[in-house]
Parts: sequence; C-alpha cells; structure tokens
Amino acid sequence: MSNSSEENSIVNPELRVRKGRGTLSHRNGRYEELRHEAIDDGWGSLDEEPPPLRTTVTEDTSRTVIARNQSPDVPFEQSINPYRGCEHGCVYCYARPTHAYLGLSPGLDFESRLFAKPNAGQLLAAELRKPSYHCKVIALGTNTDCYQPIERKFKITRQILGVLSAYNHPVTIVTKSTLVERDIDILSDMAARGLAHVTLSLTTFDRKLARRMEPRAAAPQRRLQTLATLAEADIPTGVLVAPVIPGLNDAEIEKLVTASAQNGVRTARYVMLRLPLEISELFQEWLDAHYPLKKDRVMSLVRQMRAGRDNDPRFGKRMTGTGNYAAMIERRFRLVCKQQGLNRDTTILDSGKFRVPAHSGDQLALFDAQ
Repeated sequence: MSNSSEENSIVNPELRVRKGRGTLSHRNGRYEELRHEAIDDGWGSLDEEPPPLRTTVTEDTSRTVIARNQSPDVPFEQSINPYRGCEHGCVYCYARPTHAYLGLSPGLDFESRLFAKPNAGQLLAAELRKPSYHCKVIALGTNTDCYQPIERKFKITRQILGVLSAYNHPVTIVTKSTLVERDIDILSDMAARGLAHVTLSLTTFDRKLARRMEPRAAAPQRRLQTLATLAEADIPTGVLVAPVIPGLNDAEIEKLVTASAQNGVRTARYVMLRLPLEISELFQEWLDAHYPLKKDRVMSLVRQMRAGRDNDPRFGKRMTGTGNYAAMIERRFRLVCKQQGLNRDTTILDSGKFRVPAHSGDQLALFDAQ
C-alpha cells in the first residue's frame, strides 16, 4: 500500500489483460486514501495467469428511479439506469467514475461488481402516479447499458418499458446490445403511438479492436443486423458513433455512418473520446497493454482537442472537443450524414398522450359514477 498522494499515473508493467474484461486494474477511486499495487514476492507469482474475474450482482435499494439532468450537452432531462456498473467492460466508458461513490474501483470493479434495481418498475409507477409529475421523455441507457448481459436474467428494462407503455410515456434507448430485439413487441407498439426511439452505439468494424475495447458487447456487424430488425418493425432508429478515438477508430466514421444508413437508421450523432477523472489513467493503461506504439499519438491528439489536458469538462465542449482536429471530425461527420440523407426527419416523441391508467382502489371519475 502507498499513500494516494504519491504519483498514481505510472503504469505498472506487471498489469495483465484479463480475458473478457476491458480494464487491467482495480485502480482505486478518487475518494480512497490508499491504493494497491501488485508486487512480485520473488516466487514468480506475477508470472501466473490471473484467475477469471467473476461477475457479482447486488440488489440496489434506491427509493427513487428517475434521475433528473440539467446538462445542455445531452438531449434529455430525465433518465433511468436499471443497473450500476456495466458488464460490457468498455474501457472508455464515462460512467466508470460513478463506482468511486460506492467505494469501489472504476476499473475492474465497475465491470464485475454490479448493482441491479429489481423493483425499478414499481418505483417508476409510483413516481408517474404523483399528481406533481410532469411528463418529459425518459432516456434509458444513458449511464450504463440497460441491455447489458445481466438483463437477460433480471428483465428490469423490460419491466420499465411495460410501465412506460401502460402510461403512454415516451422513451428513448441507447444501447450496444442485440438484446433490445427481445422487446420489439413493446417497442413497436409504443413506436406506433409516437412513444419510442432506439439508438445503437457503434465504435468500430475492426473485430480485434472491438474485442479489446468493448469485450462483452455485441459484435459490431451484429449490431447492424439489430438496426435493420428494429427498422423493419417500424421503430425509429439512430446510430451513435461513440467514442471517436483519434488514431484508433477515427478513420471509420464514414464507413460506420454509411453502413448504419443502409440498415435503416434515420439519425446519427457522434461523441469524441472523454477521459474524465479515473478514466484517463485506466485508458492509458489499456493503450500500454494493447497499442503501446500508438499511445503517444493518441494522447497527443486527445490533448489537442481538450485544451492541452486529458479532459475538458466545459459544457458545449466536452462532447465534441475544440481545435482543428475536432473541427475536421465535425465536418466529416456532417458531410457523410448529408450524403446519406440522415438527420432530416428527426423523430419527435409525443408527451401529450401521457395518462395515468386506472388502478385498483382509485376513486372513479364523477361522470363514471353517474
């Protein structure tokens, strides 16, 4: 152990890549007084293959389920996150630092020590029934993926969609999972009422890069099939090219957008790589392990877009970056969207249909009692 004030950016050469995991370490969160390092005790213990890291799920005891947001950088004011942590293990995930609030590592803990909200549907219904509730679009998948692997067992997202459908409440979804196809029955019915939009996140078509960067997410080509399936079900779809990582996947922008357009998407957005708080060190560890010869160039370009730092948290800048390189990416993205006819018909979801359904014990309206 060593004091947290010591230099914490030196990459440990003994760090190992774990199969099926994105990050390499249990790097401590920013609130921890101590940090841990692996050391060789002279018996070659660090030469051994680390054991598989099992996923554990703990019940989250939150009393509310709707989170409110006032950021001008995102197109929603309300969101629901059925899970904390995400087994997809995307090394770049901007939600990783939230595990530090729990006293856990934003690294391997974030993708292996998960929290589920099994009563999210009941909590949501209770909030929607409050007389003070004002209907605004609810976004799913904004922090961690609502269709991550454990959703197959817990079905919390499907539970939430069932409640939103019953209340005629609009919803948007962002995911990189094909599991969203399971809920086409609910989503297509909601879409017919102007209540649903689904976006799939695409990062690369390079299977090796995808496997290293987002180890437990669906294969990129399979996500294209999901886009086509959703579009065939008349569910409005979009693609989110995110994150754009300079020197790794930035050359694929046109290919990703074009392929998505050919599979039925109507809208496209992108987000530049963000490295807030602990993510910068985790991402640089990952570069050292997988792309050591590209690391200096990647980080140099990141800093060119982030005012000389690893991250620029300013509203209006954090999603797209600044400077010549960021401007070039923006122009390329805008041009390919124009060529493919995207973002012309933006889906506007209908909040006016919201109704609280009849519930056992409710007082009947006067005209029903006559």
